[in-house]
Amino acid sequence: MTDKKNIKSYPNFSNLKFIAMMIVAIIVWAFAFPFIKIGLEELSFINLTIMRFLIVCIIFLMLLVLIPRYFSKLQKKDILPITILGFFGVIVYHFGLNYGEQYISPAIASLIIATIPIQIVIFARIILNEKISLKKFIGIIIALIGVLIISIWGKAEVVFEFEYYFGVIAILIAAILAALYTIAGKKLLERYNGLSLTVYAMLFGSIGLIPFLGQSLIDEVITMTSRAWFAVIFLGVFSTVIGYIIWYVALRIKSASEISIYLYAIPVISTIISYFCSSRCNIENS
Repeated sequence: MTDKKNIKSYPNFSNLKFIAMMIVAIIVWAFAFPFIKIGLEELSFINLTIMRFLIVCIIFLMLLVLIPRYFSKLQKKDILPITILGFFGVIVYHFGLNYGEQYISPAIASLIIATIPIQIVIFARIILNEKISLKKFIGIIIALIGVLIISIWGKAEVVFEFEYYFGVIAILIAAILAALYTIAGKKLLERYNGLSLTVYAMLFGSIGLIPFLGQSLIDEVITMTSRAWFAVIFLGVFSTVIGYIIWYVALRIKSASEISIYLYAIPVISTIISYFCSSRCNIENS
């Protein structure tokens, strides 16, 4: 199925609107990396994940109540697959990402996450049997190399020392899970629209966070500053709710390997945002 035919099946989406939609997604995801770093200043990586998805679950439950007509009917046979999808592809992904950013910079974290398109292409070929031309594959490799050069050019202080290895490995695992999440979600989209699958996966997956609730969460939340609250709210509302809904809507329009190309812009934008955030913090602390 060609792109034009796919977009025609969604009369509200022209090519221009699709591109605009993806730009919004990559911007809110690019902001996520520096905001995670800010959140980790006052919350543990587990509690940051819990707070982020508490906000997400509240919003999604409200949507289920207020606009039920926009949701596909949940089929009993899909409850377990969707729960597994949500737990590993969303919850464990954020555990890995948040844990990793305790030890490495937002720029390096976003750089590792930028390997997701390559993994999606490989998994799409193996699992979904999507045809990937040699020209497209070479183009993706060249684009990834370009991202690597742009993201670390002139940053002499970026050195992968031994103390960073656990962080790097954790985020790399998160990237693999994100790629598998996209591929697994693509198959479920045959029965659910993008909004429905996103909401069901995150609500069911978030159940896995219950065992991690503890006194430390209360202690940390009580002392949270407005800066940390802003970061957590942004992560929940924009980087998660809006970002993931856009992603699954895009998956219904184009193939997983095609939309993954947009992810290459994230590390570049995230590096720029992190630079300005760091510069502002230095000014305020001086």
